[in-house]
Amino acid sequence: MYSFKNDYAEGAHPRILQAMADANMEQSEGYGLDEHSLAAAQLIRARLGGDPDGVDVHFLCGGTQTNLTAISAFLRPHEAAVATNTAHIFVHETGAVEATGHKVLTVPSTDGKLSPDGIQKVLDAHPNDEHMVKPRLVKISNSTEIGSVYTLKELEDLSRFCREKKLLLYADGARLGSALASKGGDVTLADMRRLMDAFYIGGTKNGALLGEALVIVNDALKEDFRYHIKQKGALMAKGKVLGIQFEELFRDDLFFDLARHANAMAQIIAGAIEKAGYGFLTPSPSNQIFPILPNDLIERLQKNWAFYVWSKIDDGRSSIRLVTSWATKEETVREFIKEF
Repeated sequence: MYSFKNDYAEGAHPRILQAMADANMEQSEGYGLDEHSLAAAQLIRARLGGDPDGVDVHFLCGGTQTNLTAISAFLRPHEAAVATNTAHIFVHETGAVEATGHKVLTVPSTDGKLSPDGIQKVLDAHPNDEHMVKPRLVKISNSTEIGSVYTLKELEDLSRFCREKKLLLYADGARLGSALASKGGDVTLADMRRLMDAFYIGGTKNGALLGEALVIVNDALKEDFRYHIKQKGALMAKGKVLGIQFEELFRDDLFFDLARHANAMAQIIAGAIEKAGYGFLTPSPSNQIFPILPNDLIERLQKNWAFYVWSKIDDGRSSIRLVTSWATKEETVREFIKEF
């Protein structure tokens, strides 16, 4: 049974495993101060453009760990994060951010995206009143939890709005590779640097064994950040395990090549499903697609394929989530679409 449940079921790209094996017996400094982590950070800075010393890069193990460490560090105790009602920090992180004492204020969204209008409604509901939490950080995901991707204009509008309202803009980039490599996408890593106060580049879901690269752009957020990483239990003694992987991902275009492949496999499936006459929960150019299918077809598919049933549409139909990865083979995808 082949699984379309996620994009981290496989281990790591062979190049990454080989690089880790090659460096296995090296003696290195700990806690991300090794030569591989420092080199990886420089490679990422080069991709971001601008002054290479203008951003800080930190490597952490996973997305939830990165979100809770970053958001709790960026906020004062009475401040809150704003996110969509589908956001990972609200739905699928076991209240990790809220466990640090910061409320997550949500905006209803049908496409997984935040807009200035939606954020304004939260601000209107939370005026300057010491009896209520203060909205301070806007958290987006790109690509979103339901596969949609922000356009450059959407990000520019959000960035402009946040700066006018003195809000921080932070992006969960667990699948940032998929978003940047999506067909028709017009956002680059340099744009992310220009428009965000902070964001992370996801490795776990794009070919790495594990790891995320947190990029902090706003100078006001940089001070003492390694203290926050350590306090949250996220400062790895064997930091080179993360550094080697990102060094390999960004040595050339491997990071983007893997994301393009994952997207391409998903779009082959999406095309076949659309041709068969079925619709989708939301348009998605990324490696996550959410087709709406008859329940009897879903039951038949489940005999040979693993995936999540996402939501009930009506008595006869449900949406499912299909996720492809850097390792998904085209022959597997071609076999799957024969079901439709």
